[in-house]
Amino acid sequence: MTRPRLPRRISCRLDAWDLARDPRGGDEPPGPPPTGFALLPWLLMGLGSLANIFQDETSDPVLAGAGLLAFNSLYVYVTFRSFDHTKRRSPATRLALVLMGLLTCALGLGYGGTWLLFFPLLGLAAGAALRGRRLARWGWTLAALAGVIAGVKDGWSGVNIAYGTLLSTMVTAAILGLSDVVRDLRAAREELARRAVAEERLRFSRDLHDLLGHTLSVIVVKAEAARRLSSRDLAAALTQVTDIEAVGRQALTEIREAVTGYREGSLGTELDRARSALSAADVAPVVHRSGPPLPPRTEALLGWVVREAVTNVVRHSGASRCEIAVLGGAERVRLTVTDDGPGPSGTSAGPGTGLTGLTERLAAAGGSLTAGALGKGGFVVRAELPVDGAADAAVPAASRAGA
Repeated sequence: MTRPRLPRRISCRLDAWDLARDPRGGDEPPGPPPTGFALLPWLLMGLGSLANIFQDETSDPVLAGAGLLAFNSLYVYVTFRSFDHTKRRSPATRLALVLMGLLTCALGLGYGGTWLLFFPLLGLAAGAALRGRRLARWGWTLAALAGVIAGVKDGWSGVNIAYGTLLSTMVTAAILGLSDVVRDLRAAREELARRAVAEERLRFSRDLHDLLGHTLSVIVVKAEAARRLSSRDLAAALTQVTDIEAVGRQALTEIREAVTGYREGSLGTELDRARSALSAADVAPVVHRSGPPLPPRTEALLGWVVREAVTNVVRHSGASRCEIAVLGGAERVRLTVTDDGPGPSGTSAGPGTGLTGLTERLAAAGGSLTAGALGKGGFVVRAELPVDGAADAAVPAASRAGA
C-alpha cells in the first residue's frame, strides 16, 4: 500500500484563523467611516460675521446675509461630497468648490475683518475635496490668494490668514488621507485573512482525502471480503481481519503524524497558550519578550520548554503568579519561567520526565536547561540556547509532560 502524502507544515495557520475571527487583533472596532459631519463644527468660525450682520456693522446686511447663506450651503455641499470617492472627483464638486472660492474672495474684499476667516474654511473644504498629488500646488495657491486679499483689507494681519488657510488645507487632507489609508489596509488585511483561511481549508481537505481516502477504501474492501469468507473459510476471513487491523493502525499513525505537524507552533503561539492555561488555573501570567526574531527551530525548542514548565506550574506549584521572560540576543537567547508557588514545580524531574528530556535535547543543540527551587519560595526554570544551535536538533513529535 502506498503511503499517503502527509500535510506540509505552515507557520502562519493559527494566526490566519485568529485573524479571520478578529481581524483587528483584539483592538476596539474602528467605528463608522468619517462623514461631512466631522467638518461642520468649523462653521462656527462664521459667527463673527453673523454678529456683524445683526449689529448693523456691515454696509449691506441683506447682501451679506445672502452671501453667508450661500457660503455655508456650498461648504456643506462640498464637504459631504468629499467623503465619497466618486462624488469627490465629480465635476459638480469641483464647480461648487470654485464657486465657493469666488464667493470667499468677494466677501473678503467686500467686508474684510471677520469675513476673512472664511478663507481657512475654504481651505478645509479644499483639503477634503482635493486630496492627491496636486494638493500642495492648490494649497499654496489658495494661501497666497488669501494672503493678498487679507493684506489689502487688513495689512500685515493677512499673513495670519494665509498661514491659517494653508494649515487648514494641508492638515485636513493629511488626516483624511491617512484615515483612508488605514481603512484600506484594514480591509486588505481582512481579505488576506479570509483568503488564507479558505486556502488552508481547501488544502486541509485535500490532505485529509490523501490520508484517509485510500486507507478507508482498503478497510471497506477487506471488511466485505471477511464477511463473505466468514461462512466458508474462517482462516481466510481472520487473515482479512488481521489486515484490517494493520491498515487501521497505520492510518492512526499517519493521523497522529499529521496532527503533530499541524500543532507544532512558534514560540509566540506557545506563549499565548501559556497565558490561557495559567489564567484558567487562576495563576496570573506575566510575559516579557525582547530581542530579534528567532529561527523556527530555536523557537520550537523554546516553545517546548515553555509548555513543559507551564504544565508543571499548573499541576504542581500552587502558585498565584508566573513570570515568563524571553531575552534574545545576536548569538544566544535565554528563557526563564518563574513561579511563586509553595510546592516544587518539577517534582518528577527524574529520568524519563519532561524536564530531563528537555535538558538532553537542549544540550544536544548546544544549550542548557536548569531548574530548581528559589530561596524565597517558588520555582524557576532557565533555558539558554544558541540562536543557530537548534538548527540540527529535532523537535519532539509529542509532548513529554512532567508527572
